[in-house]
Amino acid sequence: MILEKNNAIADWRSLMGPTDASKAKITHPHSIRAKCGLDTEKNCVHGSDSLKSAQREILFFFEELSADVITEHDEL
Repeated sequence: MILEKNNAIADWRSLMGPTDASKAKITHPHSIRAKCGLDTEKNCVHGSDSLKSAQREILFFFEELSADVITEHDEL
């Protein structure tokens, strides 16, 4: 999935919760990782931590997209 909206990275990271799912269960009990994850490796979901990472990761997972399409957006 590619989330494209204003403030996408920060909003998605907020929904996911902390990377360590066991900590998320305590500090962010309603987050995706708290509800579905187990630990730092089996944390259920991934989200890019920056625009640069998002551009690289989108091209990795969605090879059919061109870099031109990805770089035209200032927030993914």
